[in-house]
Amino acid sequence: MRWSKLVTMIDLHAEGEIGRVATAGFGTVPGDSMMEKMRYINEMDDTIRRFTVFEPRGAATSTVNLLFPPIRPEAAAGFIVLQADKAHAMSGSNAMCVATALLETGYIPMREPYTRLKLDTPAGLVSVTAECRGGRCERIALDMPPSFVHDLEVRLSVPEIGTVIVDIAYGGVFYALVDAAALGIPINRTNARRLVELASPIKRAVNQQVRVRHPDLPEINHVSYVMFCERGSDPSLIRGCTVIPPGRCDRSPCGTGTAARLAAMYARGEVRLGDELRAQSIIDTEFQVELTGQTCIGCGSEGAVLSRISGRAWIFGMYQCALDPTDPFAFGFALSDTWGPDVDEMRASLSTSG
Repeated sequence: MRWSKLVTMIDLHAEGEIGRVATAGFGTVPGDSMMEKMRYINEMDDTIRRFTVFEPRGAATSTVNLLFPPIRPEAAAGFIVLQADKAHAMSGSNAMCVATALLETGYIPMREPYTRLKLDTPAGLVSVTAECRGGRCERIALDMPPSFVHDLEVRLSVPEIGTVIVDIAYGGVFYALVDAAALGIPINRTNARRLVELASPIKRAVNQQVRVRHPDLPEINHVSYVMFCERGSDPSLIRGCTVIPPGRCDRSPCGTGTAARLAAMYARGEVRLGDELRAQSIIDTEFQVELTGQTCIGCGSEGAVLSRISGRAWIFGMYQCALDPTDPFAFGFALSDTWGPDVDEMRASLSTSG
């Protein structure tokens, strides 16, 4: 075989959301911090993202986490999230997958009943507590980056829909939080495609009409996702659906989205410190959620909150993807039949230049 590249990955999912962990073969990514490495992928050379995430080696549901030696000395490992549109700073479900991969494959020694470690991400250090038994991680708890509200009840003009009211909050990346009931769309499996179709113009509108910027991490300066939110008769249950570009629903309850949502709920007085909730996904899987404290972000900012989110991840395979030097699809491709309505916006990123 005439392979010029061979990337080794561990296949996992966290409560239904696939999060592959690339452990070897993807080469070096320049940068003196995880943020600099992410910026290099997004601004200089994203060939590894396209190679691993897009077809024919990836799929519409693909997320790949690049595993790095940590740069912050207190961390056990670092990782960067690769998705269809770009590299992202943080993901709760993917952090669960990374921690599970590290411990269950022996990259990091497992200690029972609890193993504690830190992960180095572009969004900052994430503290992990893994509940372990019999060589397996039974539950992964994450102390999420501080979450805060950027704006509440922002009125967006969305040409395809009309006026849409969103909350904009940060939970590791920025989210536009939308009340699903206000649009008359229950969060269920039947409505998955409709939710994607609504999220696409909302995301375009919010990034055209609202400017966001993390006060301490200026590289995080746009709304990454739309999350539809739903409440029922059970006050301890919050249901949500994050739509991931270019057009699919997160299968998990979404860790960073839930952290952002907690910040908005706290700002409204809907939750208090110490409250414990269950966050439920579109496929009914759940994360356990706790509001653990308050903190400040940036000079003079107030109202940031700390949350702990836990869930389960499972290894379901090992995967190696390779490149034959004659393969015309070294940089991948994506079609709207499976990748969703926003695939045309990614055309520029699919050029064959490195």
